[in-house]
Amino acid sequence: MDGISYVVVFPTIFSKKKIPRLIDNIKRILEIKSLEFRSVKRDGDIILVDANDPVFASSAINLLFGIEKVAIARRTKNDFQAIISEITSVGGNLLLKGERFLVKVEGTSKGFLPKDIEVAATAGIIEKRSSLGARPGTDERYEKLLYTYLTEDNSYICIFLDEGNGGVPYKSQTKKTVCAMYDELSAISCYETIKQGYDTRMIVCYRQKSELTNLIRILNHIIPRLVQREVKIEFFNLRVSSGGKRSYLVYVNTVLSLLLEQSERRISLALSSQIFSSDFIDSSLKQVFENEKIPLLPLAGVVDGKMFTDAKEIGMEEENLKGLEKIIGIDSKEVPKAAKKIVDYALKTKKVVSVEVGPNNVHDILDSL
Repeated sequence: MDGISYVVVFPTIFSKKKIPRLIDNIKRILEIKSLEFRSVKRDGDIILVDANDPVFASSAINLLFGIEKVAIARRTKNDFQAIISEITSVGGNLLLKGERFLVKVEGTSKGFLPKDIEVAATAGIIEKRSSLGARPGTDERYEKLLYTYLTEDNSYICIFLDEGNGGVPYKSQTKKTVCAMYDELSAISCYETIKQGYDTRMIVCYRQKSELTNLIRILNHIIPRLVQREVKIEFFNLRVSSGGKRSYLVYVNTVLSLLLEQSERRISLALSSQIFSSDFIDSSLKQVFENEKIPLLPLAGVVDGKMFTDAKEIGMEEENLKGLEKIIGIDSKEVPKAAKKIVDYALKTKKVVSVEVGPNNVHDILDSL
């Protein structure tokens, strides 16, 4: 073992052909966060990051999309005895008294089966750490997972393991698209647009100034996913009533009309068949095609509770979740049109704010507006 703790990044199955893009994003997010690193390189199907501070580096990297899981791990060679020795050592340091543990080994084995390692390492931990009273668990029941991944030449014994955000690396879909954030549902749609790899430009629409703070707080959780040191966000004020079902549908259609005025050919729409009627969605798509643009529906694959999972990932609080529930409950059989004069006025209110990604984004944006 070389005695260094590495950050090990496991790409999603959809990202394995896009690993060079994911490596670029990892380097960029570390530079944006001012975290020093010596190397970011590939080892088989995983990415190995040698960072000065693995804890902070793993936290920053896990903001990215295209990642199944992120680990802090110790590296040793892909050798049966070396792997067992290291798992036993790491397990002894991680386990607490009386904990159930599970040894899990995956990857490329050489002359042995991963199961052989799991059995031998479990026996070694029980024998050498008997004073802890730690016991082997099962796949369904354990307190501590001792995970090891094998590549052709190396093995990585994980000290810490965290789930990633899934999706594919940002900008792996090279086509530029524009999305609008104007409420909780549209924020999730923007998040999913980025998660699906599109080169995304975001605009923010609001009816009243009282809505701005809430929107900016959510925006603050989304912009680090754009993997840019500085992000330019456009803000538009829409003079649409904020009360009633019909007003909301007019608001959604007005935002669509505003999006159609943007230069990008691809338009991301915050529409889901779980929420909006087929008539409303068909009308929106028709407007996009009539303007010779291409619609994207990132919420199409977001079903059931996944929408609320996304909401929590972008920092939505209880009040936001209640707002999302209200939107879900709207009857959208009516298809009201947007007033051209409202769109024309909104275009005149445009303000562009440059945001340098950091801890004071909310206050900086509000001050700029």
